Amino acid sequence: MAMRTHRWVLLAGCLTICLPALRAQVFVVGEKTATADITTAFKPTDIPLPTGKMTERGRRDLVRSLNAEQGFAHRALPIGVITLQANGNLLPEPDKYRQMIYQKGQSAAAGDRVVVTALDIKGDKIVVDLNGGPYAKHRFLSHVQFGNAPVAGNTGEQATGSRVTLVFPDGVPEISGPEVKALLEPVIDFGVKSSDQAYADTLPPRLRDAIAAHEVLVGMNHRMVLASLGAPENKIREQQSGDLNGARYEEWIYGHVPQTVKFIRFVGDHVSVVEIAAMGKPLEIHDKNELDGSETPTNTREIAMGDRQPGKEGEDTTASTSPPSLRLPGEAKDPANAQRKVQYPAEDSASRKADSQPIPAAPGSPADTDAPQTQQTAAPIPSASTQGVPAQPGQVPRTQ
Repeated sequence: MAMRTHRWVLLAGCLTICLPALRAQVFVVGEKTATADITTAFKPTDIPLPTGKMTERGRRDLVRSLNAEQGFAHRALPIGVITLQANGNLLPEPDKYRQMIYQKGQSAAAGDRVVVTALDIKGDKIVVDLNGGPYAKHRFLSHVQFGNAPVAGNTGEQATGSRVTLVFPDGVPEISGPEVKALLEPVIDFGVKSSDQAYADTLPPRLRDAIAAHEVLVGMNHRMVLASLGAPENKIREQQSGDLNGARYEEWIYGHVPQTVKFIRFVGDHVSVVEIAAMGKPLEIHDKNELDGSETPTNTREIAMGDRQPGKEGEDTTASTSPPSLRLPGEAKDPANAQRKVQYPAEDSASRKADSQPIPAAPGSPADTDAPQTQQTAAPIPSASTQGVPAQPGQVPRTQ
């Protein structure tokens, strides 16, 4: 018991020492920081539109050709409604677009696969729901009860889709499915391609051309390399130097002899070295950054207004920041429930003797030395003849 107590005390002491160091590394991420890597570049389309009004037959053909179609997101799509004007702009504006993603969440990232789950044509607009739409399915039976029991229970399912409203200024014309897909090109690409190809189409032209030529440039991230060369045949994880403080790196190996072998080294999420070994040629090494500032993918976050500034190296941030608490702002601390210093047990001989006292024996047991010692003899078992029990019929009585 004493050993167990000491173990818990040592664990509590370690936590007390480590908490200030952990608390100093925590900072709050604000809206601008969380949405800094979301691209809002937009280029309107220029598609010739028909002049005739939409007919009932055209409506049915359009629903039949677009329903359950799959495509790839050209940009991050929020959980909400965005409006795309035919051959026009995209609403909301870039700042409000990022704010919508920050507040409501992201339905699909750039390059993710999306599915048209619903299509509705209303007057001057075509409403396209992606991945189930931004609103959860409502069942009116969940409001009907028999004997205080609902007919249909509420599953609590949350909507995770998006909705694109394609608006036509002069009403929806007699338009076909391929023409609607072409108008939705700035948001969704319905071409038959993989997710990596769809992601490559969202990159700048030089990176897009390098991925199409299956080349790797120093400065690319993991996803770009996967889009260019696919999954590697082998991976090696090592340290850049022999000591424990060396930076760790990961090396992806493509190909095998006698083919051309490529060694792609990552430090963090970026390519730092590219080595190409071809038969009959000298080893080709690229270790300089080959991307411009606008093309370099970065994982750093800009500390925006509303974010908590991280402390400098060697600076004690625990004095200005208080630990998390359930108290309301301005509520005083309760001295009775205040956190106190950990009390360690005394190490004197008296306490150790008290902890090592033997457990007393149960009263009346053989180990109980205080109980009076009495000698008992086993009583003889009486026989049937001595008790006068009559013999059974056919049995010869036995005499002693």
